[in-house]
Amino acid sequence: MRRVEHVMGFPVSLRVDDDGDFEAAADAAFAWLREADARFSPFKADSEVSRLDRGELPQDALSTDLLEVLDLCEHYRAATGGAFDVRLPGRGLDPCAVVKGWSVQRAAELLSAAGARRFCLNAGGDVIAVGGPWRVGVRHPEHADKVCTVLELTDGAVATSARYERGDHILDGRTGRPATGLLSLTVVAPTLTEADSVATAAFAMGTEGVEWAAGLDGCEVFAVDAERRVSRTAGLPVAGARVAA
Repeated sequence: MRRVEHVMGFPVSLRVDDDGDFEAAADAAFAWLREADARFSPFKADSEVSRLDRGELPQDALSTDLLEVLDLCEHYRAATGGAFDVRLPGRGLDPCAVVKGWSVQRAAELLSAAGARRFCLNAGGDVIAVGGPWRVGVRHPEHADKVCTVLELTDGAVATSARYERGDHILDGRTGRPATGLLSLTVVAPTLTEADSVATAAFAMGTEGVEWAAGLDGCEVFAVDAERRVSRTAGLPVAGARVAA
């Protein structure tokens, strides 16, 4: 089964390589992603996030899901010494860096619960792979038609934070200025919740974020800094052990 839908401002593609009918499961997964976008987007005036930011919702009225998202945001703010911060001065509450991976991970869990055992869910370049091996290319940060490396995943997730799609959109919360020490940083982790959040948080830290992310349990890292130097952890699941800068 193959399906592609545009959700949260980017294409989400699903490939299921199992026998059986998973159309209903796919319907549920994409419906959840649309619900998450409606509830947690800071760009929608009636979302729960926007209403909280305007002071219209007391803490005891927040949904369990939003409380979970905010807890994750606070975890990474504290872990990075404030480099990752969803409440930057002069900007509204924006938990998108956590919501994306968290919501796509839950969509994958809906598919697994429906019996899917081999599938790949790609959300704007961030990937959850189940029942592999699956091969995932890491885009070159300066050449859209090239890859830096190819990863091989059996069960896990990979996420990349970079400047090539949206420019200097990731800010270092400690300074309020764009994080410019890295061109791209890719994280492989057991879940996309972790991979996506860690990739963004580490990118916000600049070059020091590479070592920070590499030191987290279960995380493997591939990074290209502003000087075009490549760093990778020893356990990075490179297909055929090939790495090219």
